[in-house]
Amino acid sequence: MTTALADAKNLLADLIARYASRADYLAIRLEESEGTSIFLRGDKVETLSEGLSIGGQVRVCYKGGWGFASFNQLSTLRERVEEAITAARIVGDSETTLAPIIPVQDTCQLPLTGTDPRLITLAQKKQLCDRYNQLLKHYDSRIATNTVRYGDTNQRIIIATSDGTLIEQSWADMEMRFAATARNGEIVQTGRETTGSRKGYEDLMNLDEQVCSAAQRGINALALPIVKGGNYPVVIDPILSGLFVHEAFGHLSEADMAYENPDLLEVMSMGRQFGPEELQIFDGAAHEGHRGSYFYDDEGTPATKTQLIKDGVLVGRLHSRETAGKLGETPTGNARCLNYHYPPIVRMTNTWIERGKTPVADLFKGIKEGVFAQNWLGGMTNGEMFTFSAGEAWMIRDGKLAEPVRDVTLSGNVFKTLADIEGIGDDFHWDESGGCGKGGQSGLPVGCGGPSLRIRNVVVGGEAV
Repeated sequence: MTTALADAKNLLADLIARYASRADYLAIRLEESEGTSIFLRGDKVETLSEGLSIGGQVRVCYKGGWGFASFNQLSTLRERVEEAITAARIVGDSETTLAPIIPVQDTCQLPLTGTDPRLITLAQKKQLCDRYNQLLKHYDSRIATNTVRYGDTNQRIIIATSDGTLIEQSWADMEMRFAATARNGEIVQTGRETTGSRKGYEDLMNLDEQVCSAAQRGINALALPIVKGGNYPVVIDPILSGLFVHEAFGHLSEADMAYENPDLLEVMSMGRQFGPEELQIFDGAAHEGHRGSYFYDDEGTPATKTQLIKDGVLVGRLHSRETAGKLGETPTGNARCLNYHYPPIVRMTNTWIERGKTPVADLFKGIKEGVFAQNWLGGMTNGEMFTFSAGEAWMIRDGKLAEPVRDVTLSGNVFKTLADIEGIGDDFHWDESGGCGKGGQSGLPVGCGGPSLRIRNVVVGGEAV
């Protein structure tokens, strides 16, 4: 950390002491971020850069109204504090309701088990990307386009609040994305792979098999028949179940979605049965070693492990201090911001379905005709409704895998789908490829996990029957 930012704690303490009496709540967050971005498309280098940014934000609450200001010059911090206070006092007209937390003073760093990416030169990172790019490009003559993305970020933040919290926290995050688009006449198919880590650069160094699998999926799909659309029993692999629990259910568990929407709050009422008794769903940044892990959120609330569904019943939701205060619940440490340009909002961290007791082979038993889907290409959610595209899929016939098919999309209502879970596998996999988007803050690192699931009566899109 630069000297200016490292020596800023005294300045923050002085400003908090000077201005705290003019607001119900005052928080200052300083950030230093350095990272690398590389993007290769075919033979062209689209991006090759290293950068360092230093900045911060001020958040003020007064009579329920919020003021916010961001800056990248520490010398202007006092002016930004005054601006945020002025804005909050203009809009505040009710009552500030923030759930209490115990003030913390701490310095912490998420430990790396491998090499810090800052110790790897830009040339070495580019060489790694080139190797993967060549694997994609020369995998098969039918590969028409290929892309490789690399990104790493080291962040260090200081958070000071009028409650007495003073935290310094740092971590490293790394991610790579690969895509290979194959073409045969008018048929175009794409295979994708994404991986990430908060452990060490070595996690990105030996991905040849993963890279080639993206290319192979694109090639394979060229000759596959399109699945016939309809309602099927479906078995999904752990990667898709992790995506499902994050996208379809996790966002509905974020309490700002609920308290701003009375209808959703009624639907997401505590004690409601959503799934089978075997179903357990959690979110938590205290789960170490994953991309959504940290010690404190961006309000200084300690990380937790929050059970959202217990024995199929809704028992929890994810909170900032404000949402917890307004709903009379306990903060969960889920207030996160992408960087200093944005205020913290309620976000997932690592979200997962606990492994079940059913052997994976038994999930297929008794299915006369169904679909097995694994990995993902993309997806979207709209409130309770979701649609996901599978990376690979096979028909299930008489309890066994049959012919592979392509263009498989899975759609439905999240609450009905949870209720239709009829088997939870005894396997489990963490997917560290997540970059979540919400409120204009896209690419926030998260983890997703789960076991294989068997779900009845899923709408599978494809070719019309």
